[in-house]
Amino acid sequence: HFALIPLQLVAGFIKSPLSQKRLTQDSVELYCEAIGNPIPEIQWWFEGNEPNETYAQLWDGARQDRVKINATYNLHSTSTIYIANLTGDDSGTYECRASNDPDRNHLSKSPKVKWIRSQANVFVIERPDVQTGFSDSTGKLILSCNLTDPAFAVEGHEWKHGDKILQTDTESSAFTSYIIEGKKEEHSGIYECIYKTSPEIKGEMNISVLPQVVAYKKSEHGNEGDTGVLTCKNPSFPPVSDWVWYRNDQESIVNGSGRYIIKSSGNKTELRILKLNIEEDTGDYHCSATNSFGKGEATVNLRVRSRLAALWPFLGIVAEVLVLVTIIFIYEKRRKPDEVLDGKVMPQTTRTRTSARGTLTKQGPGDM
Repeated sequence: HFALIPLQLVAGFIKSPLSQKRLTQDSVELYCEAIGNPIPEIQWWFEGNEPNETYAQLWDGARQDRVKINATYNLHSTSTIYIANLTGDDSGTYECRASNDPDRNHLSKSPKVKWIRSQANVFVIERPDVQTGFSDSTGKLILSCNLTDPAFAVEGHEWKHGDKILQTDTESSAFTSYIIEGKKEEHSGIYECIYKTSPEIKGEMNISVLPQVVAYKKSEHGNEGDTGVLTCKNPSFPPVSDWVWYRNDQESIVNGSGRYIIKSSGNKTELRILKLNIEEDTGDYHCSATNSFGKGEATVNLRVRSRLAALWPFLGIVAEVLVLVTIIFIYEKRRKPDEVLDGKVMPQTTRTRTSARGTLTKQGPGDM
């Protein structure tokens, strides 16, 4: 009998980290992947740009929790190091090390196989100043950015609103602008101007307005005894921090009080009224929103109908049918028995029944 001995393979890299340029306050992510049998361990080490600085091992949570390391060991090894809110001190050489030697971490015993290493340089450049501004006049909103540092070679610009690209060009100027047709209340939000440089430079501006609250439906209908749902939303920026519902000249409605349930999340709010009552619940309801810029509100009119209201059209049709049937019945009863459609009278037969006994009288020959 022969015992199968697993084949041992020295660790080797499948993917190595790539050198990158970043601006201060940006983030960087480096990736490393290795194979071997047994599966190798991966570590991250760093050497700064100071003359006497030596390599130091990095761990998850280092640098005031700005360093995050994720590793998986399944068939082969993968590891990612992520560094947030970069500073100039984060510039340097990052080294991915891999080894599957059993004695690789032994304190006194030297490993038979050395750690293999793969390096990447990270250059952190001081973020240049981008002057941003906007003007709102004559029904137009003009956004502008100006890059104050001429050391960066600009190969174009891009304007974005969220994930939507609004405008791109290949101009090399330090100044760029974007024009929006309409009022700022209709186009609030976060806008970005992006300079096509190495690395990319971004400027950001916030177009902030009062809450532009709108009712999902200005008039809502509900049947008595059902649950009424009134909804308001705010599509503008900045987001709503507080929602309040109230009725005319009354205090604000408290969530969970009586038959009221309020559900608010971000820029949307919903008022549910349980077991609608015609006399108590019919009327106007106001939804008021507050953000860091001020307040705004909208009105929803609620109409409560009787449960029988839906039956009235059906009952009306039934009544019309009954009237029509009655008229036809009376007409048929009053018709003369000898009336026909053409208005002629049918001739009487020559033979008549003369008695209840069933005897029949015939005409004689002398009567002809």
